Amino acid sequence: MPLPEGPDASRERIVAAATTLFAEHGYDGTTTRGIAAAAGLNMATVAYHVGGKPDLYQEVMRRAHQAEQDALGPALADFRSAARTDAPAAAAALVDRYLDFCLAQPHVPALWMRRWLADAAEVADLEAAYASPLIESVRDAVLAALPDRSAADVEMTVWTVLWSTHGFCRSGILDAAAVRRGPGDPASVARFRAHLRGLVLHDLGLVPTERQR
Repeated sequence: MPLPEGPDASRERIVAAATTLFAEHGYDGTTTRGIAAAAGLNMATVAYHVGGKPDLYQEVMRRAHQAEQDALGPALADFRSAARTDAPAAAAALVDRYLDFCLAQPHVPALWMRRWLADAAEVADLEAAYASPLIESVRDAVLAALPDRSAADVEMTVWTVLWSTHGFCRSGILDAAAVRRGPGDPASVARFRAHLRGLVLHDLGLVPTERQR
């Protein structure tokens, strides 16, 4: 992630550096000294602008959540509108939007995967503040738009999309030669996208239109 420039950019440089390091090494594997070095600043400047490492982690996760929320709001609005006439296409498009968000902002799935692997245990309540409301908003939108699908475990479907997408964006898949293929390989992205669409349509009991076949 490029570091911002300018006279008032120290805080942004610190947050950008911390985002990269927390995503790559986790909270527990990142030091304030390392963040300062990556930002090209001294420890005193980091402390002045952001406080301690827990404060900085909270800010990084808040921004990750805000980015996800900003992407999800319009995606859900489009889903609600499209589901009235073509529920399978609407569901597939919602899956696409989330995958595209994660591909465009890979630090977001990386941060959450690190956290869910027992990282940053000292920083509590981020799930209740950030993850749960977003998951519930998707679940509720699907149930409201597709009331005849209420028998499906929509919340588990949402979680499955989240786990699968985060895992693909971080780890990719192995090809026939055991070479890891991930977000940088268009064929693997297309294969994963098609699989994710099919999984959601199957879970929701939706028959795909010809466009998704």
